[in-house]
Amino acid sequence: MIFRPLRILWVVTRYRLDTLLPLHKLPWALRLMFQWSPLRLIPVGDRSRGERLRLSLEALGPIFVKFGQMLSTRRDLFPGDIADELKRLQDQVPPFPGEQAEQLIEEALGMPLHEAFADFSREPLASASIAQVHAATLPDGSEVVAKVIRPGIDKVMRQDMSLMYLLARALQCVPEARRLHPVEVVRDYEVTLFDELDLTKEAANTSQLKRNFHRSPLLYVPAIHWNLTRQRVMVQERIHGVPVADIEALKAQHTDLKRLAERGVEIFFTQVFRDNFFHADMHPGNIFVDRENPQDPQYIAIDCGIVGSLTREDQDYLARNLLAFFHQDYYEVAALHIESGWVAEDTRANEFAAAVRTVCEPILEKPLKDISFGQVLLGLFQTARRFNMEVQPQLVLLQKTLLNIEGLGRQLYPDLDLWATAKPFLERWMKERAGAHGLWESFKRQAPELTRQLPELPVLAHRALSQTEKRSQQLGDQTRALSSVQTQLRQQTRRSRRTRIGLALVALALAWQPLTNWLDGQPWQILVAAAVGTLLLIWN
Repeated sequence: MIFRPLRILWVVTRYRLDTLLPLHKLPWALRLMFQWSPLRLIPVGDRSRGERLRLSLEALGPIFVKFGQMLSTRRDLFPGDIADELKRLQDQVPPFPGEQAEQLIEEALGMPLHEAFADFSREPLASASIAQVHAATLPDGSEVVAKVIRPGIDKVMRQDMSLMYLLARALQCVPEARRLHPVEVVRDYEVTLFDELDLTKEAANTSQLKRNFHRSPLLYVPAIHWNLTRQRVMVQERIHGVPVADIEALKAQHTDLKRLAERGVEIFFTQVFRDNFFHADMHPGNIFVDRENPQDPQYIAIDCGIVGSLTREDQDYLARNLLAFFHQDYYEVAALHIESGWVAEDTRANEFAAAVRTVCEPILEKPLKDISFGQVLLGLFQTARRFNMEVQPQLVLLQKTLLNIEGLGRQLYPDLDLWATAKPFLERWMKERAGAHGLWESFKRQAPELTRQLPELPVLAHRALSQTEKRSQQLGDQTRALSSVQTQLRQQTRRSRRTRIGLALVALALAWQPLTNWLDGQPWQILVAAAVGTLLLIWN
């Protein structure tokens, strides 16, 4: 465990990543610390800053590469030279030897390579952070690709996750960061990341996504060859599309980029709301465009290792929030956040609405190219901190996907009006969900369960009535027992009061005058007080 932090420190030092920091924007203490740092004695070298960042992420392993892949889509947040280098992380990570890939495939399939494939290319088609892909041909002539997991990747990933957990637990000690639920977020990320190491899960996800978009003009998903798919190896239909990040190639074949960008938004909302099953790793390295009909472009999706879904409650709240946002009904946005528990119950809706309006109003009805999402995210974070808004771990994967989609749309068609594209789809979905069609679909989904329970309804009703009667009887017994206890308490209270009065009268009689003066005075008052006190004590 100790060696991994040392390696990270060594990589940061080797590639002089400290030079990427904007020193003029740092507090004076940090600026002074970096100016006098021993790192300045190490030469930067001839590599550009983008290349040094990319090489450092590659050297640190898959978790850091995944982070770089996400950053590569955010050209609004990074200079072009850095974004261009990070783009290479999508499918140009240094590969491992082809001979080793052949050996791993044979071990996984339990057969020689020549029995499984008529032809197999040792040179990988693409190499990513967790696996690499080789072209092959089946004995029947079908073109396929074989995806194989990198050897020894599990150990490195577990070390990195341990460091992330350590950092998350340290953040929980800071009250300001506690509402971000860092441990829960890391735990969810760990589950999704390690699911990528099991290619049978990716194959199942791919089959589900293909079924959801069967014969759809929006998205094509290549088929899985299940007889050649194992935990560490997956064989899939080969596709010949244009990489979505290759804008020049798309323009050369006269692709309708506006329609392509709009369809990307429609695919995202279709997956999230219609199917409740979304591809959560949609960086440009996993998305292609079909070559057949450039004026009516169709996406092709691969690498379904990370997918997500929401509960029906989260689906409804998310859709209603987005619609309220599109309609600029910020009070409704605030009320929904309070209702869903995303902010505290005692939050004043009008104050929260005013804060959200201040952040969101400048970006509505604007194309992507005119929106600074860096400023928007900063404003939303400040608003969340002010109102103690808690991060919802179940939505983090969706937020990551939305960032990828938005970054992709910015590259394809910067004039895209994201809001105008998404609003009609959400309105139609909400109408179908809440209308007669939605009720009928809900009834059809629940019909098998209702049919199974229908013969049992008399028994269930009798059981419910019996339980209700039993609970009513128990409640009556408890009420009578409480009444008896209350009566006993009242009696004990009266007895205690009489005891105190009797003792007080006896004490008064004894203290009235000394005993030696009793015979000289009139002792009848004293005797009466003593007698009454004694009677009270006896009565008690």
